[in-house]
Amino acid sequence: VKFVKGLLSPKSYRHLLFVAGTFGGITVAVAAAAVLSFGYIAPQSASRFRTLLTPHADTIPIISSVSEHHATSWSSYFFDVHFITFLMPVGLYYCFASLTDGTLFLLAFACTSVYFSGIMIRLILVLVPAACLAGGIALSVCMELAVQTRLKMLQLPAHTPVEETTRAVLQMAPTVVLMGVTLLLDFYVVHCVWISSQAYSSPSIILQGGTSSNRSLLDDYREAYFWLAQNTPEDARVASWWDYGYQIAAMGNRTTLVDNNTWNNTHIATVGRVMASKEEDAYPILTKLDVDYLLVVFGGFTGYSSDDINKFAWMVKISSGVFPSSVREDTFGRFGVGPEATPTMLNSMMYKMSYYRYWNASPLTGGSPGVDALRGELGRRKFTLQHLEEAYTSEHWIVRIYRVRPEPNRAPVLAVGYT
Repeated sequence: VKFVKGLLSPKSYRHLLFVAGTFGGITVAVAAAAVLSFGYIAPQSASRFRTLLTPHADTIPIISSVSEHHATSWSSYFFDVHFITFLMPVGLYYCFASLTDGTLFLLAFACTSVYFSGIMIRLILVLVPAACLAGGIALSVCMELAVQTRLKMLQLPAHTPVEETTRAVLQMAPTVVLMGVTLLLDFYVVHCVWISSQAYSSPSIILQGGTSSNRSLLDDYREAYFWLAQNTPEDARVASWWDYGYQIAAMGNRTTLVDNNTWNNTHIATVGRVMASKEEDAYPILTKLDVDYLLVVFGGFTGYSSDDINKFAWMVKISSGVFPSSVREDTFGRFGVGPEATPTMLNSMMYKMSYYRYWNASPLTGGSPGVDALRGELGRRKFTLQHLEEAYTSEHWIVRIYRVRPEPNRAPVLAVGYT
């Protein structure tokens, strides 16, 4: 770049940059249009890409259902970046004040990362390096100004006509600034250590409860996956919502119908359709797909809010987009499970698998038997299962596994070691 700039006049160099930028932009746009039109990128891939450029545009529900794709809140910025959130604009200002190849790169990097991190919370990971660089520049300039001011005051002759109050303020201000910066950096280290221990050090399959002094661990996920590995045939096929697909495959060593690779929207919608259907309507789908076990996550006993019932609205929305004649979102009302619940909700597979036999259990947090710790009273109790049978329920009712009963003319799926 410097070599070309040295050969051309400033006017010619600016003209060259304009022509090159225009040509490059047109080339990228034409290439993207061609790739999309010839089908080299699937519609869902294009929708993911479009979400980054136009975050308010309509997207496929499976993309919107992922919490990592949601917009970033200010609290998330401060949680991850801390006070550097406020230093970053100062650092970018000084980059504008002294333009070089390095500062131009940092400006471009910071501006794009700020934009994209605001669209998807997962992209804060991209923002952090730019924020640290810009924040470091701001701190460096601040400390440099403080030290220079302090040195100038020390170099002033004693007889220089400066008021005593002004002299004292100018002498103390740099020291206060340096102490403030040091204190902020100390707090930043403490914050990072705390965040690492509380938010980023615990495996997601082990749930924590209680206070820091009286912490309790819920190991239901690992126990359920161990049960799958030890008590089901090696060729057993498990159906669950896609969130648990990789865990079942890696820890339970069993084949899953869908997993965290969410590119196949139809497969995920099929599982959502099963969960939203009546038992007699879901059973033919399960037998057609050779599903042996169904797994659901239930938080009504412990108060665990990330259970499948709280995700059920997304299951219905995704499946209704693919199977509109079989699943209608408006028939589920507000997805309540109490007296206000609709018949469709109370007869769905999700409701039955979550609350089967729960009417005899009292919540871990205390209360009457059969009361959901999150959602209150139940709208239906003491029902039976016709095509499913309970195979396993974890200690705290978080993971529930059901065996699909075989058709009369098919051999049953037996546990390992049984004949």
